[in-house]
Amino acid sequence: MNEKVAVIGAGSWGTAVAMLVGASHPVSLWVRSPQLAVSIEESRENATYLPGVALPIGLTATSSLEEALVDASVVFMAVPSHGFRAVLNDLKPYAAHVEAMISLSKGIEMGTNLRMSEVISAVLPDVPAGVLTGPNLAREVAEGQPAASVVALPDEALARRVQDLVHTRAFRVYMGTDVIGCEIAGATKNVMAIAAGICDGLGFGENTRAVLITRGLAELGRLGISLGGKVLTFGGLAGVGCLVATCASPKSRNRTVGFELGQGRSLNDIVSGMQMVAEGVKSAGPLVGLARAHSVEMPIAEQVEAIVDGRCTPREALLALMDRPARPEWDEALLREAQR
Repeated sequence: MNEKVAVIGAGSWGTAVAMLVGASHPVSLWVRSPQLAVSIEESRENATYLPGVALPIGLTATSSLEEALVDASVVFMAVPSHGFRAVLNDLKPYAAHVEAMISLSKGIEMGTNLRMSEVISAVLPDVPAGVLTGPNLAREVAEGQPAASVVALPDEALARRVQDLVHTRAFRVYMGTDVIGCEIAGATKNVMAIAAGICDGLGFGENTRAVLITRGLAELGRLGISLGGKVLTFGGLAGVGCLVATCASPKSRNRTVGFELGQGRSLNDIVSGMQMVAEGVKSAGPLVGLARAHSVEMPIAEQVEAIVDGRCTPREALLALMDRPARPEWDEALLREAQR
């Protein structure tokens, strides 16, 4: 089926996903800036966020939400978490015919502690909501390097349909129904990537990063399972895969923020110099709030939130983590879930 697709948000990842779809389906890319929309149409390149990467013929750019959603049966939302709801409200009048809306944002909404699919459902209750996530550094995907991801929707048939839209020879897409697990994994890994970057910025080595990733996975699993996520999700692309890529790669925005924090720069200076959003900065507080509301212990996330909030320094946060009492490595709740 050659169905029309819309991608809302023309940052690096939104543009990359639009490229994947545009290889075989007509896709409309909504760009907030009218000037950038015109530039993309004329140059066939998103020079602001993915310079040097040619866009497919099937992709058109527009700064009009109404125009972007014309005849679109599937919509991918590539808007950062802090602006997600506002854009959904703006496009609501044009979305009556939309059959699925997929979040590309790996964050938690500030003020409500809602996952992005929950925000979609709150604004557009009649539209099935899902997520596309995995170890997906945008430029590598846009350049056609081998990569993989997972799309999750509550309805398996709909998930397969969306899977077919983005699956290519170079971008392998798996499908599932665990929206909760995928979204919690995506939001948590960004906060963990800030922690990993801090450790790198402080000058620590591979052992420290390995510990951080492993214990970060434990925190991710605890929260995800408590909210109804499936344990296998956290050992897959949405969990381990995304966590490793984001925590280890210098291309990761969240790791970059952490690295600069570890080097002693202020958060304001770091963020003001970035063109794209590091979701972990905005999501650290809501993530910790969500964990506390469900009595889930997330010590690494708590320290990142304290750093972002200006309540402690990276070194103080590290000391607080290392001074925690000794305990068993595995949580009984995780073990019981794994044995089901």
